[in-house]
Amino acid sequence: MSYDLVIGDRAYSSWSLRGWLLFEAFGIPVRLHTARLYSDELPRLLASYAPSRTAPTARMPEGTVVSESLAIAEELASRHPEAGHWPKDPAHRATARMLASEMHAGFGALRDYCPMNLRVSYQDAQPPEAVLKDLARLEVIWDHARRVSGGRGPWLFGDYSAADVFFAPVAARIAGYNLPVGAAASAYVNAHLAHPSFRRWRAMGLVDGADQQVYRRDWPRRDWPGPVPLPAKAVTGTEAENAACPYSGKPVTHVLELAGRRLGFCNAFCRDKTAADPEAWPAFMPLLRGVAA
Repeated sequence: MSYDLVIGDRAYSSWSLRGWLLFEAFGIPVRLHTARLYSDELPRLLASYAPSRTAPTARMPEGTVVSESLAIAEELASRHPEAGHWPKDPAHRATARMLASEMHAGFGALRDYCPMNLRVSYQDAQPPEAVLKDLARLEVIWDHARRVSGGRGPWLFGDYSAADVFFAPVAARIAGYNLPVGAAASAYVNAHLAHPSFRRWRAMGLVDGADQQVYRRDWPRRDWPGPVPLPAKAVTGTEAENAACPYSGKPVTHVLELAGRRLGFCNAFCRDKTAADPEAWPAFMPLLRGVAA
């Protein structure tokens, strides 16, 4: 099977994050097609995905177009029941779908006041009362999910599920704007920040295109509260300890430096996404360990 997925800017498009996680976190290969928000790129790209007008939009292998992340989740779950998008237990599954639907349709104050921006974290966003009410509601439904499911592990229903996918952008907002939540909710946010797929998405978002100034806020900043990346940096030249890109196998044209070593990639994006968070990339870490051994 071959799927296509249209996404917007990784650093800012919360809807696109959900759509991508529904494929990547569940092991379903997909071809990505990216477009810049607030430009004519997205409308031009979506012209061949009628009648869709938003990202994410997916094209099924037979050509059917499915937009909206909740519809994508249900369609992928139907086509790939083995992937585990929804919990197997009927009560858990029903509750997971309820929570995902509420997230898909609600929390307008939180969305409006705290648009997702994976490139910064603020010390104090001074959230208004409406945002605080949204945060309180999140804690209510997250606690409800844990009561229904038995509260096993870091995720809402035991294993990572589509319900968690729908709250990934919310976790990013809570982290990015340092929003006040209780200990259980904070632990859930931290689980999202450490999830391998989320780390890969954020690493790409850090280097994928220029800043979108509409998301800028003039508040004091702090370090991103997720896992601290290894200190890699892009460097000039093509001399590297490996001859082929760890992702594509193509010849090295771009290089990063990490722990005093030069490791190469086939293009600037491969290098830069790796430099942003080396440990997020399973194909890279064996190279690092092997070279360093």
